[in-house]
Amino acid sequence: MNLEYLKLFDLNTAQIESMPLTERRLSQLSGCFADARAYQAALEQSDPVIYSVSSYEPAHSDGDLHIGLGRIMPGKVGDEFYLTRGHLHTWREAAEIYIGLSGQGQMLLEVEGGAVSSLSLSPQSIVYVPGHTAHRTVNTGFSPLLYLGIYPAKAGHDYASLTEHNFRQMVLDVQGSVQTILRSTWLESRGGSS
Repeated sequence: MNLEYLKLFDLNTAQIESMPLTERRLSQLSGCFADARAYQAALEQSDPVIYSVSSYEPAHSDGDLHIGLGRIMPGKVGDEFYLTRGHLHTWREAAEIYIGLSGQGQMLLEVEGGAVSSLSLSPQSIVYVPGHTAHRTVNTGFSPLLYLGIYPAKAGHDYASLTEHNFRQMVLDVQGSVQTILRSTWLESRGGSS
């Protein structure tokens, strides 16, 4: 067994030492933002990196843990703040811990077939994501949002389940105020179209 698991991470680059960095651009987030017209208009202007994750996955036994260092850039598509794709875990029982490092954000949590909630993610905060819960991270501030995610090695990531029906909540800038609302309420306010 290798006991040399010390890794450093850099808050400036949002990267874990010698680990790959996965970047997600606006063009890779089709269907994530509620306002399809605003999304298309933003994409016609540029294709910026919206978020990145550097993962440290040292082992794969049931009791092992993996770590992801995430960074979401500040910005909006229409009135909706930049966000991650969000996911469920392939092994649905897997929980996850998010630790806020810098910036301001929200975690959207949706229990499969059940309750929804939105929790603040800021420096020195910890958000516990129970099993069977979809989760998405949103940057509501003016600087990059950085956080650590800690999850079981066998958790896996299921993005496909959310591609069909997306999250039921969204986080908007409403006249300078951060508001979390139901997507259905937002759609109704726009006459049912995006």
